[in-house]
Parts: sequence; C-alpha cells; structure tokens
Amino acid sequence: MIVATHEIPMSDIRCIGIATGGGDAPGLNAVIRAATKAAILEHQWKVIGIPDGFDGLIWPERSFELTLDRVSGILPRGGTILGTTNRGNPFSFKAKGNEPAVVRDISDQVIANSKKLGIDAIITIGGDGSQKIGYELFKRGMKIVGVPKTIDNDLSATEITFGFDTALHTVTDAIDKIHTTAASHHRVMVVEVMGRDCGWIALAGGVAGGAHVILIPEIPFTIKGVCDFIAKRELSGRDFTIVVVAEGVKTPPELKENRRASPVGNLIGDAIAAGSNKEVRVSVLGHIQRGGSPSPFDRVLATRFGVAAVDLIAKGQFGKMVAIHADSVVAVDIVRAIGQLKSVRPDGELVRTARAIGIAFGDEVRASAE
Repeated sequence: MIVATHEIPMSDIRCIGIATGGGDAPGLNAVIRAATKAAILEHQWKVIGIPDGFDGLIWPERSFELTLDRVSGILPRGGTILGTTNRGNPFSFKAKGNEPAVVRDISDQVIANSKKLGIDAIITIGGDGSQKIGYELFKRGMKIVGVPKTIDNDLSATEITFGFDTALHTVTDAIDKIHTTAASHHRVMVVEVMGRDCGWIALAGGVAGGAHVILIPEIPFTIKGVCDFIAKRELSGRDFTIVVVAEGVKTPPELKENRRASPVGNLIGDAIAAGSNKEVRVSVLGHIQRGGSPSPFDRVLATRFGVAAVDLIAKGQFGKMVAIHADSVVAVDIVRAIGQLKSVRPDGELVRTARAIGIAFGDEVRASAE
C-alpha cells in the first residue's frame, strides 16, 4: 500500500517528467495537476511536461516546465494539456515524409534526450500500449512509474481506471434521451459505444440506462436471437427496444463480410431492421465518450493516482504502476498490467444481474421484465 508522504525517505530525485499516451480520457489533467503539485509542494522537484506521449522526447525542445501556475484550473478540464498520441512508439518509430516509412528503434535517443532535459524519472499515464512502452524503457534503464488510464476499464491489474465513470455518465445520459424518442416512434434504437476488446462500457452503461439488449465482445450473439427477443417484447405490449452495442463486438457469420464497411452499429441496425420488420435508428456515440469534464469520482481517483505515483518515485519503486484494490491505492509491477486484458466474464455477477432483470445478450430468447 502507498504510505503517507511524510513517511517517505529522502531520494536523489530532482526532476521528473510526465507523459500522457494513447487515447485521451477524462481525468488526465487531474493526474497531471496532482502529480505536479505533490512533486513541487512535497519534494521541491522540478516537473517537465512531455508533449504527445514519448514524441516529446524525440523532439525534446517541445518539452516544457510544469509549474503550479501552469496546472492551476485544469482539474475540471477534459483531454490533456500535454497532448497525446496513440502512434508514438520509440521502439517502432516511423519518420514522417514523402519517402516510404522506415521503422526504427530510437529508444536510446529517447533515453538520452530525457537525460539532457535533466529528467530523473518519468510518470507515464496511459493504457496497455503506453504501459508496454514504459516497461520496455524501464528495462533499458529509465526510471518509470505508471498510472493506468483507459475509459474501457480493461486493465487487469487495477479494479477500475479513471475515465470509465465519466464515459458511463455520457453513455447513460445518451440512452436516457434515446428512450423517449424510441418510445414515441415505436422504434428499435441501436446505440454503439466504445469497447474495442472488452464490453465494460456497454454492459455497465446498458444496465444504468435501462437497455433491453446488450451486445458485447465476450458473449457471442445472433441477429435471430436479437430479433426473436424484440418480437417477444412486441407480443407483451412493448413496442420499442433499446440495443446497446460495443464497437468491438464479434459479429455473426452473416455480417462478417461487411464488418469493415461501416460502424458495427449500422451493420447490426440494418440486420435487425431486415430481420424484425421494425423501424430502426442507430446512434454511434464515438469520441463523445472520451470528452468532457471528468466526473467527481474520476477527479478524485485521478488525483489519488497522481499523488501515489509521486510517492513511488520518492521511494525508488520504479517499474511499478499505481492501482486500486479494495478501494486502496497500491503498487503493482507494470508487467502485471500489460498483455492481459480484463474482460467481462459471461458468468460474472454483473451479467447475471442484467439477465435477472430481463436484459438479453442475443444468445437466447428472453421476455423483458420492463
């Protein structure tokens, strides 16, 4: 467990860097703010902001000092004041230009540039991909501490990631609004949400929003199963249906040949329209789920993570990532956090809860309790 800062021994750290990588998430600025303030106020360290993931160490002249004034007022802001990228990998760097891309390993240059900037340790805030890069740099001698970030909530080493709660608020609000128009027009409404590999947003958002069908990557489904469920709702007097679809859902064989033609929500919506003879409308929420001001929960969690990451640096515990276990902030090895996603268990408690209240997953025919 992370101990209080007054119990931490003196360290030889004088300057730290902070980088945000991968897709943006509500709460990134809260981590930056907390880590910067803790580093300056508790340890009198200098803090360097590394722009656009590790790209800021490929071009170190872009990096800049983070001061108390610079992080003032950023707590409620979405996005990241440092910028981010999901393509910046120093182990697989592709130079921009007119010539054919040549992939190079420039990790030694990145490490050297961090030393030129006087950076003693780096907090890398990101998901699975960013933590993998951080871990490889750690193995090559860079002092790295990780902070988990993904709205998908699919990192296995922590019970929850910041950004997930805010994304759920966005999804739930959208489903709430879609309910009224679906009921008014007696339609099937398909809502596509994020979740490339795991269905946490679709599952939790669908339960919170009162969806009738939830389709996630972890549970195979058929269009017939969905249409049969819609038909049973019609027979019971329910003349509208809300279907929540995770973007990474595994489509049935009859749709796979068109998988890349358009968003999966549109493909499933068209198939449901053909199979159910119902009027169907599709809403793809897309990147709206990444934006906006972080929820109070995410602000607090991100702040806890930022302070805990600074504490780990002060204690010399590198190659670690902060995480939440049983509502306590703990340190785990970064290697535990990468390479294995935290998927929804088809027989897990939340899926069983959803089934118990009549939500269908397209794998069987159930009458809705609503």
